Order: sequence, then C-alpha cells, then structure tokens
Amino acid sequence: MGKIIKYILLDILRNKIVLAYTTLLFAITFCVFSLEDSTQKGLLTALNLILFIVPLVSIIFSTIYMYNSAEFIELLLSQPLRRRNIWLSLFSGLAGALSLSFIIGVGIPMLIYDRSAVALMMLANGLLITIIFASLAMLAAVHTRDKAKGIGVSILLWLYFSLVYDGLVLFLLFQFSDYPLEKAMIVLCALNPVDLGRILILLKMDVSALMGFTGAVFREFYGTKQGLIVSFSFMTLWAAVPVFLSLRKFNRKDL
Repeated sequence: MGKIIKYILLDILRNKIVLAYTTLLFAITFCVFSLEDSTQKGLLTALNLILFIVPLVSIIFSTIYMYNSAEFIELLLSQPLRRRNIWLSLFSGLAGALSLSFIIGVGIPMLIYDRSAVALMMLANGLLITIIFASLAMLAAVHTRDKAKGIGVSILLWLYFSLVYDGLVLFLLFQFSDYPLEKAMIVLCALNPVDLGRILILLKMDVSALMGFTGAVFREFYGTKQGLIVSFSFMTLWAAVPVFLSLRKFNRKDL
C-alpha cells in the first residue's frame, strides 16, 4: 500500500497541471499579501481563493486523474492486492499530492506575511476542502464509466456547494423570514463544507458583527471550543463518507 501511495504521489507531483496550479496559487497569494496594505485584506482575498478556486481544481483534476488511471487500476487489480487497499491508496496519494500543492502554493506565502490563528485556521480549512473535493471526485468517477459524464457531475457538485446551495438557503430565509431560523441555519451550514469553512474563518476574523443576529448565533455555537470540535468533525465526515461510499461501489464494480 505504501509503494502505491508513493508512486501516485510522485506521478501527480510531476504532472504539469499540478505544477502550474501550485505556481499559480503561490504567485496569487504572494501578490495579494505584498500589494495589500494590511494582512486582514490579504486574508479576505485569500479566503475567496480557497473557497472557489481550490475546490474547483481539486474536484476536476481528481476526476480526470481517476479516469486516466483506469488501466493502472486494472493492472493493480490483476495483482494479489485487496480492492480496499488499492482504492484507499489512490485516495491517499491523490489527496496528499493536492494537499502538498496547497501547502506550497498558499501556505508558504501566507505564513511569511501572517502567522496568526486566523491564517492557521484558513490553512486548515483549505486542506480539509482539498481533501473533501478529492473525495467527492472519486465518488463521482466510480459511479460512471463515461468520462464526460463524470467530469460533468464533478462540475455540478462544485457549482452546488459553492454557489447553488447558498442561493437555496437565501431563498428559504426570504420565504420563512417571519420564523426564527437562526438555529436552523447552524444545521444548514453544517450540510455544506464550503459554507462551514467560510463561517469558521469569518468568526475567527471577528467580522461576525456584519452578519447581524445570525452572526451572534453562529458565534455562540461555532465560536466555542465545542463548536470548533463539532465543525471539524463535520468536515472530517464530509471527507470520509464519500470515500466510504465510493469504496463500497468499487468493491462491487465489475471492471
């Protein structure tokens, strides 16, 4: 299992797309912090990068890589290896390589300019989001043999979590504005890893006052140690559950 993970890691890290992705993240993050007059503004700009660009690249690259590795996976299956070990090795190598790219591209320039708790929280959320969307990509790829359809599903998943879900939540808020939905919002945000990461970072940056009474409710729950534990537990589940479901599908799939 360790040899498979090492091979996948080296293979992905040599990929020109991953090298370009890492370089682009590094250049954008470095420019953002060097051009802004305060680290707070730089962190807000980096937040948008983490919440939109990182999940998009993670899910699309992971999906394409899984389809391009079909022959390699068939070769591994012909060896005396358990399917479970093969699939978890693929996930570990893929998520590990993308996480390393994120650490180099965003982590190094961010920590040069800001080593605060907010920056560390942002990096932790970025790593979890990278792993979560790599996990979702594997779930999308294992459910269909059609490469175009699998990539389309991955893009739809990114659109749903990054854009559509917020629109649906806002629609519910307007439709039921006469009812106390603040506590329900806590549950709704936990159902979207991107929203959960955004709220945790905004609370850490102490801008929750801009969110009104809802922000006070979020701070009361997510701002506590118990809230942080629950939040990161939910994000860990978001990474683990798609892998578990894709593993079940892979074990039963006739290749």
